[in-house]
Amino acid sequence: MSDRLKFERFVWFHDQIKAGRFLNARNLAENFELTGRTAQRDIEFIRDRLYAPLEYNHKNRGYSYTNDSYELPGQWINESNILALSLAVRLASTIPDRALKDQLCQLIDRIPALKNGNTATSCLERLSARISVKNIEYSQVDREIFRQSVEALFAGSSLRIVYSSPHTKTTTERIIHPLHLMHYMGSWHLIAWCGKKKDLRNFALSRIQSTLPVNEDLPLPDNLPKLKEYTRQHFGIMQGESSIEVGLRFAPKIAARVSEQIWHPKQRSSISPDGSLILHFPVADFRELVKIILSHGADIEVLEPPELKMLVRKEIDRMTKIYC
Repeated sequence: MSDRLKFERFVWFHDQIKAGRFLNARNLAENFELTGRTAQRDIEFIRDRLYAPLEYNHKNRGYSYTNDSYELPGQWINESNILALSLAVRLASTIPDRALKDQLCQLIDRIPALKNGNTATSCLERLSARISVKNIEYSQVDREIFRQSVEALFAGSSLRIVYSSPHTKTTTERIIHPLHLMHYMGSWHLIAWCGKKKDLRNFALSRIQSTLPVNEDLPLPDNLPKLKEYTRQHFGIMQGESSIEVGLRFAPKIAARVSEQIWHPKQRSSISPDGSLILHFPVADFRELVKIILSHGADIEVLEPPELKMLVRKEIDRMTKIYC
């Protein structure tokens, strides 16, 4: 029998109880032509897995709610939905606030368990043994700072923060209005309107030393820049207002692996007779790309432009002075 038909029985039983009627397994069985054992299992399911405050009234020979405010879940969730939610929990490893992840797990555990043989186990428990996520080179974020930033973001309120910049080597206090949260290459970034700079700013959460809610919201300008445009210009080696074509040659031994990767939606690739991979794509900023190129060592060669070749050569010269 489908989950939808089961839920129809749950809804009918719930509605009858809410209407003040005392129902038992026999009533449920007669209305839906069930066996008494199946009807009783349904009632136990509603009580134990849907957390309904059911109590049997011996005088009236039926069940009632001890809490009239209880409602059934508003939407029936099938196995595919639970798998998707459980997978989201496993992928949520980048969230520094353990309490938020625990709350998501608790939400999933309140959904009726899926049968695994003769044992009822939650999809989350089954999935955790099959899928894991490991992160490296990620920036640590204080969980309370993360939580307050998320709360302010969704509440549309402002924060007073103390921010440390490694570039200017200064620590400043400012009031910001959070507008967008982004997880980019291992780091959490909060895009916010800055009252100090009167402009959109990108704040790395790992560099925020403290946060404090403020009573008065920071007013936003009527001509607030578009967030999509801001993130397009400020995140990624291929992003920005203007771009330049880059050409890279990958050695045959890593060509197959690199060919599986997407560096840019407009990238063009070809295989040379010797098996090397030639990759062309537009970029707006060389700084991040230089690090990626160096990570491949001698298995990559910059073909163009000359400016990028020069930056890589200079960095190699600096490294040579350290190790020679």
